[in-house]
Amino acid sequence: MTQLKLFNSLTREIEPFVPVHEGEARVYTCGPTVYNYPHIGNMRAYVFADILGRTLSHQGLKLTHIINITDVGHLTDDADEGEDKMEKMAAEKAQSIWDIAKHYTEAYWEDVKALNIRQPAKWSIATDYIEEMLEFATSIADKHCYELDSGLYFDVSTIEDYGRLARAVTEDGEGRIDTVEGKRNAADFAIWRKTPEGETRQMEWDSPWGKGAPGWHLECSVMGEKLLGFPFDIHTGGIDHREIHHPNEIAQNQAFCGCGGLSDARNSGAKIWMHNNFLVERSGKMSKSSGEFLRLQLLLDKGYHPLAYRMMCLQAHYRSELEFSWEGLEAALTRLKRMVMAAERLKDATSQPMAEHPKFAAPLAKFEEAIADDLGTPIALTALEDALAVKKVAPEIKRAVIEHMDAVLGLNLFELTREALRIRSKSAQITESEIEEALAARKAARAEKDFAASDAIRDELAAKGVDVMDGDPLGWDWKL
Repeated sequence: MTQLKLFNSLTREIEPFVPVHEGEARVYTCGPTVYNYPHIGNMRAYVFADILGRTLSHQGLKLTHIINITDVGHLTDDADEGEDKMEKMAAEKAQSIWDIAKHYTEAYWEDVKALNIRQPAKWSIATDYIEEMLEFATSIADKHCYELDSGLYFDVSTIEDYGRLARAVTEDGEGRIDTVEGKRNAADFAIWRKTPEGETRQMEWDSPWGKGAPGWHLECSVMGEKLLGFPFDIHTGGIDHREIHHPNEIAQNQAFCGCGGLSDARNSGAKIWMHNNFLVERSGKMSKSSGEFLRLQLLLDKGYHPLAYRMMCLQAHYRSELEFSWEGLEAALTRLKRMVMAAERLKDATSQPMAEHPKFAAPLAKFEEAIADDLGTPIALTALEDALAVKKVAPEIKRAVIEHMDAVLGLNLFELTREALRIRSKSAQITESEIEEALAARKAARAEKDFAASDAIRDELAAKGVDVMDGDPLGWDWKL
């Protein structure tokens, strides 16, 4: 097996992956704050984490993957100012905050399923760990924290190398963090937020510092330590977490362990920190604050299969920005369909363990090298296409090779069909059976050289939003 190498955001270097516990890989992924639907940029983070998990399994490691659900504590500016995102949405919707959390958690899980993202070992829900958060905070409070009227704050000057992950610390502190009156340092952050006098929150608990709720950063430190143990192997998240959330999480971990500086990455709580880059969309609809933003459901409503979006993500390296466009999504769908059509020829072949074959030596070597080189999915996809193009080999052998690669990429090639990949807008006023019936009539007219009737049927279909794609080498037949 090719040695797996991963980019560590903490050291800014590509490093060979050597597990903390032999034969195991323990991974923690920052999950969603369930106050709204996830946008497709959010979902890129979980496609990336899924590829990482699949690669670790591919390496023969026993994987324990934790993804958290944040249902408390996340403020609107990601630091220590603004409203609690969950409380704010509950007030806007005039609903229980628990109902808000349940609804948006289930919506997120639907997107996870649609994108063929594997289930983690555990979904850790923040509010299930309040007692553990209080114990964690109490254990570090005397040496590393101080109390203000608004809550318990972590003093970042009490640990070594604060902010090394972000590489953003200046003499003035972290610029994105607003000043809270009484803070010792600009970058100090809330461990526990007190409920303001005279107010009642839907989510609040008793603590040594008064009734209130945990800070956003506390939950990940607690759940990572409880479920995986310090140090664990890999911590993942979006690149936006690299600036505030993860540096604060690391500071808490250092305080809890009583360990030293970050020249030894293990002192951060995880050996490797990995971050996917942004998905960008030029119209600005990648932000939930815009009100109307790009959700996976919108892609489905426009008729695109969700795995076309997964393909789009895999076509770019996870550390590169990825620009979203409808043209790009359609191109990814076309590429996925080519693969599905090639795989269809192997569906009747019996699945079997992979055996060496000289015709697959080059594509397999290319695939293994690409995926082991910091999850190089763009090159891995071309290796998969190379394998699909191999001719004059037993179909059973070829199927085994494709299954071997697809187990990492997760495109579900042997389950998908060409029909499933047709573009079918939810707003269409015509059914598939009506389209098929009209196309059969058109085919008969063309066979009889009645081109006037054939054209009339085509025009009628076009008026109903059906694009009949004559001569398409992919054989799309039609799209809506």
